[in-house]
Amino acid sequence: MVVTTSRQATPEQERLARELAARLGLEFRQRRGAWRQLGASAALVVTRERLVIQSPAGEIFFHPGMARPRIRQLERGKPDVMVEAMDLGPKDSVLDCTLGLGADAIVASYVVGEAGRVVGLETVPVLAELVRRGFREHDPGHAGTRAAMRRIEVVTADFRDYLAQLPAGSFDVVYFDPMFRDPVMESASMRPWRELACHRPLSPEDIALARRVARRRVVVKERACSPVFEELGLSTVTGGRRSRVAYGAVPGLGTVSACRAGSEAGRASEHGAPGSREGARS
Repeated sequence: MVVTTSRQATPEQERLARELAARLGLEFRQRRGAWRQLGASAALVVTRERLVIQSPAGEIFFHPGMARPRIRQLERGKPDVMVEAMDLGPKDSVLDCTLGLGADAIVASYVVGEAGRVVGLETVPVLAELVRRGFREHDPGHAGTRAAMRRIEVVTADFRDYLAQLPAGSFDVVYFDPMFRDPVMESASMRPWRELACHRPLSPEDIALARRVARRRVVVKERACSPVFEELGLSTVTGGRRSRVAYGAVPGLGTVSACRAGSEAGRASEHGAPGSREGARS
């Protein structure tokens, strides 16, 4: 992969492209024609509006996907299956180990609010840069979604190495949305992402690492009725009755009873006991 600009680039675009190339350890190549004429397998292109990854499989650019409509539903008091699976509330902390384009992280960031924390991990540096810049600069046209995006911390790291170096109980929830073993639907927009993303499946050892870090629970997104839930020892499955995806969960280690008590306190807070949830999870 190389870094380049759109045609007829401004000096600012070229400056940014050269800066990104240096930061990512990639070669900068001056644009003369179509990106395929650069002689590279793929290109990170700095355009006037955004970063775009061009490859033979298609293009990748940041967009919040279903995050905005899901947040609008939450604003209307409607449930979100992922939020329910995480038992997520204000002030919570979430480690998203497989960030992707970040739609789930954006929803989680909206729910935990300014006092909470969401960290997203992406192992492929160029994908991490694309999403990091998208969180910082994209305007989704919705205040709650915009604020949620701006709060997310993007870290370029393999989640296994990152989990191994964290102290126990560092996050309330550790979340995985890996590449499904059997894709629900192979859309044209997913093909270029699949070409670049990490495909290593989750293992029971990965879940053990995550459980050490999670104070409340570890949550994994997969196809509804997938054998992966049982293989990974995920005892609780949420969703899947009306959706093609579901969420498997297992308690974090060492604080199951405390977290359960915190969950009950949170529900009491929502029904007229101000401060209970915050006190349980501060």
